[in-house]
This record gives sequence, structure tokens and C-alpha cells, in this order.
Amino acid sequence: MVPKIAMIGGGSWATAIIKMLSDNFTSKEIYWWMRNAGAITHLQKYKHNPNYLSSVEIRIPEENISGDLVKIISATDYIILNVPAAFLKETLQDITADQLSGKKIISAIKGIVPDENMIIGEFLNEKYNVPLEDIVVISGPCHAEEVALEKLSYLTIASINTELATSFASLVNTRYIKTNISDDIFGTEYAAVLKNIYAIASGICHGVGYGDNFQAVLISNAIREINRFVNVVHPISRDINESAYLGDLLVTAYSQFSRNRTFGNMIGKGYTVKSAQLEMNMIAEGYYAVNCMHYINKKYKVDMPISRAVYAILYEKHSPHIEMRLLTEQLN
Repeated sequence: MVPKIAMIGGGSWATAIIKMLSDNFTSKEIYWWMRNAGAITHLQKYKHNPNYLSSVEIRIPEENISGDLVKIISATDYIILNVPAAFLKETLQDITADQLSGKKIISAIKGIVPDENMIIGEFLNEKYNVPLEDIVVISGPCHAEEVALEKLSYLTIASINTELATSFASLVNTRYIKTNISDDIFGTEYAAVLKNIYAIASGICHGVGYGDNFQAVLISNAIREINRFVNVVHPISRDINESAYLGDLLVTAYSQFSRNRTFGNMIGKGYTVKSAQLEMNMIAEGYYAVNCMHYINKKYKVDMPISRAVYAILYEKHSPHIEMRLLTEQLN
């Protein structure tokens, strides 16, 4: 039996996952919550998200699209969280642990909850008593824009409950989406957070004038930085060269669709953080993540020179040119 599934969030990645689900089984089992009342009305009337991936046809019944989060959660079995990590606490502020009890929670968020400095799985487990066995993490490499075009893409579905991971994977496995299963919810989630930081670094380097040769060195060092960190935080047997780690890093660092790389490129060219955010009109998760990782790593003390350089540029207002030149002396 197909579970009733709620999508929480209205952005491009939420729209892309809705498309995957709709292309795989009847849309009457899919529910969608978003904050923007105008977008809800437009979706109900015209069957397209007016703000993101507007070419994607949305076949969900209009009564399944709502701004009432309690109603959407109570009506469904699987809850896909897909709002920026910086807004997750605000989104769930009226939701209690009892309302999430028994639900399977899927995190499509690639960020850390600010103030709490927790990845999404930790936050749900500690603040809402969601058992780790009921949590699934979606990781790439996969850009929403290519999903909209039905270009072949791969997802890694991670959970310590591999039966649950397999079950959810079957819901998004389409002719243009292939899925892999992992039990590494901590490693895949931290890797997804860190790759956004390194995509910003890649963008900054491009913005200040470094070429492809240095980019290759930067990303080679970045995957080793990810490996060092996840091996300290969650030391299990994993292959850091798998798609969920290296693949996701590569596509985020190099792709034209990467908002974090775009954000970094603007910073490298001299934009302030605020002006870059205003011009993009989209959330670059890596901006918030680098601050959270700075404080998390005070506990673990992992050597992370790239992450440290991005923090210095974004939060200590150091010169991108100087910080990147200093960074070149630390890489190999």
C-alpha cells in the first residue's frame, strides 16, 4: 500500500521531489504544504509552481495543497522536510512531538539548524523524540533543474533502518531517477552540509580569478576534509568516493545550477553577503552552514582549512583575495 506523503516546503527541490513522486504513483496520495498563500492559489488553479521549476506540471488534487501544516501532517504517514535549515524551527514551531509520533520523517534539507548546531536527524531525534529508525536522509548528486528536464540523476537514500530506506527509494525511483541505499545517515548528512561550504569556496576562487587547475586541487582537498570530519564524528566503514559524498561534492562545486557556487562567485567578485543574497533571491545553505560548522568543529578540532577560510571571508569579513592566497599555501 502506498503511504500518504506530505511535502513541507515550496522551493525548487520540493517541486522536483513532487515530480518524482507524481511520476511514480497516483498523485492523490501526495500532500503539499507551503507558506506562500499566493503560490498555493496559483498551484491549485494552474497546476504549476509560480516561483520554482514552473515548467513542471503539478497533478496533486487542489484540496491536498494547503498552508495548514497541522492538517497536512495529521493526514499523512511520510513527512518530507524541505525548507531551508535556517527556517526549520520556525516552520515546526506549532508542531508537537506527539503530532510527529509514528510518522516517518524524510529530510531533504542540506543544512544545519542554526542556534542548535545540529544536523536535521539529530534535531528531530532530540527535540521531537523521532526515533533514528524513523528518519531518512535524501542526498545527491542531484540538481532540481535537471530533474525537471528528466535528465538521468541518482539519489542516495540513507537510514539506519534499511527497510525504510528501500521503501522510500521505491517511491522516487523513476525512469530518470536511480537510487542507492545507505545506512550512513550521519555521514551523508554532514557531507551534504559540507559540500555546500566547498561549493562557496569554489565560487569564491572563480570570482577572484583562479582557474580550473586550482579548482581541481581545491576539490581534491575538500573531499579529504569531508572524510576527516565524518570519520571523527561518525567512524564507520564508508567509501568517501561514493556518489553520496564525492559525487554530490563535484556537482555542487562545478554545476551552473549550484546556488552555493553562484553565491561564492559573487562574494569573490566583491559583493557583500547581503547584496549577493538579495540578488540571488534564493537561500545558499552553505552561508549558514559554515557558521554552524565553525562552532561544531570547536568540539571535534578537525583540520579544515577550506571551511575555515570561507568562515573568515563570510563572517569575519576578510578579503577573499588574501584568504584564498593564504589557502593555496595549505593545500596539496
